[in-house]
Amino acid sequence: MLVLVGYASAHGSTRQVAERVGSRIGRSGAAVRVVPVGDLHDLESYDAVVLGSAIHHGAWLPEATEAVHANAQVLAAKPVWLFSVGMVAALPPRWQGRAMREAPKAVAAIEQQIHPRAHRLFSGAVRRDQMSRRGHLWLRLMGCRYGDYRAWPEIDAWAGDLAEQMALDAARPATSGST
Repeated sequence: MLVLVGYASAHGSTRQVAERVGSRIGRSGAAVRVVPVGDLHDLESYDAVVLGSAIHHGAWLPEATEAVHANAQVLAAKPVWLFSVGMVAALPPRWQGRAMREAPKAVAAIEQQIHPRAHRLFSGAVRRDQMSRRGHLWLRLMGCRYGDYRAWPEIDAWAGDLAEQMALDAARPATSGST
């Protein structure tokens, strides 16, 4: 089985999540290629695809949505899983629920276009050096905290579930038109 893990990352957190997902799927025996979404080519050759993006301003990064739109026909015919990396855990508890409810909106148009099997939101890392002065002020006003909020055991478990689903798909005999 050949699996593609594509990602769009603004500061490296999403790239690291994608690499971890790819590594975990690879431990199941699948051949995995982890690439930035700008390097998505020859998608027909992959048996399964996992795509992820950082969420900024309530949306996937533009290069991620552009890559999905450019490859929508091929992706719609494959098993595809999506993940997003946002700052939910950096928010004060009173805002976390709202952020979780808003996350599906970031991928709604993509889901309508390619019908992925699932979407998962993970928290990322938020560092002061990533923020503009305006961004830092916004974070302070919102009561957010800097830090690395990636829950690696949760990410590993999700990737393990994907690997199991992919293995089950590979083990199913192809259906034919004859009886």
